[in-house]
Formats: sequence, C-alpha cells, structure tokens
Amino acid sequence: MPRRKREPEHENHDRWLVSYADFITLLFAFFVVMFATSQTDKAKAQQVSDSVKKALAGQPIARVVAAILGNGPPSPPHVQTHATQAPAALPELIPSLRILTKELDEEIKAGRIQLSMGPRGLTVSFRQAALFPSGEDVIVASAYASIEKVARAMKQIPNPARLEGHTDALPIHNSRFRSNWELSAARSIALLELLTKRFEVASDRISIAGYAETAPIADNETDDGRSRNRRVDIVILNEMASKGEPERHAR
Repeated sequence: MPRRKREPEHENHDRWLVSYADFITLLFAFFVVMFATSQTDKAKAQQVSDSVKKALAGQPIARVVAAILGNGPPSPPHVQTHATQAPAALPELIPSLRILTKELDEEIKAGRIQLSMGPRGLTVSFRQAALFPSGEDVIVASAYASIEKVARAMKQIPNPARLEGHTDALPIHNSRFRSNWELSAARSIALLELLTKRFEVASDRISIAGYAETAPIADNETDDGRSRNRRVDIVILNEMASKGEPERHAR
C-alpha cells in the first residue's frame, strides 16, 4: 500500500496572540503594583489629614504637629486649638510653637497661659487674673516673670505679633475708663510698654488692638465664661495675616 503523502502544515498566523497576551498580563500586573503603591501613599496622606482635622476640632495641637512631622510621640495635651484653619499654614508656625511651649511650660500647666492655633496664627492668651486687677490696666508685678518668658520667646520668633485686649460683656464706667473699649485698649498698651521698655522686644514688630466684649470665647452669662473672656492675647501672626498689616519702613 503506498504511503500517503503528508500534507504540509499550515502556518499559524495567530501565534503572536500568545506573546501579546503575556505582554498584556505583565503590563496589567505593573499597573496594579503602581496603583497599589499610590493608594498606600493616599492612605498615609489621608491619615495625616484626618489627624489634623480632629486636632483642629478641639484635640491637642501637639497631635497636629506629630501628624505633620511624622516623628516622635505627641507631647502632653496642654496646647489647644479652637478655630478651624487650613493645615498648610501649620508648618510655618511649628518652630514658634516649640519655642513658646518650652518657655511657658510651667505657666501652661498651671493654667495661667493658654496656647491656641487660629486662622491668624498662634495665640498666647493670658487670663485677666494673671495680669490685671479687676477693672484696671496696671499689670501686677507677679506676672512679670511670665511676661519675661514670653518676651524671650518673641525675640526668637521672626513673625510679627499683635497684642489684643478683651473684656467681658459687663459695662464699665468709672473715672479711669468710659467703656470696655478704653479698658481693652489700655491693657494692650500696658503690655506693649512692658514688653518693649522692660524686656526690649522690638516695637516695630508689635501692634495693638482692643476688642472690648465683641470677641468672646465663652458664654458671658456665667461667671466662668466672663472670667475666660477677660483676657489679653498675644497673637503671633502667620504669613497670611501679616500681609494685612500696614507696611513699616525702617527709621
């Protein structure tokens, strides 16, 4: 029986699909890895963002610093924040926060001074009882040591500062002051003179303001609330707030 002639094999024109499929698989794997990496970064960024939002909602601001810097445990919760602020403004004020926290540690723990972060900058807040007798604008001598610490910190901080006087809502009218406006402004001036004349803080870096009872931080219907509202704040202005200050020319 004669051998059948073997038919020639037809060329497989679809073999390239195998290599193409392998290439697509590898490419897909590559993009999966890239996507996973980007999602890890997003998760970390979201974690920092959430920490900042929680801190700015009333938790200790030390946790904000820890979240931004990403190192070290948070310091004790003596520094508070009471106003919502863009997190981007925080890194600028971290050196100032560190200096003030170190210099004023004793006063902060004793409750005589409070540090807080706000849209304009970092605020050093003195309770009235820590600085002035009721209804007066003469700073008590016992407060000089604390003010000297603030002055020492201010000399290390390049940012300008504003001294802001506040009162409670109870009206005042005596031989010295006709209104809370005069009282709040007079207290800012008294602190200005002490900082510049006695402790030699440069006067061209400081401005003053008096707000009377118009910017309370607590309820004026209670004794405790009125006590918190009677205060003098030293606001270390951030860059954005500083732009709102008048230009000052060297003399």
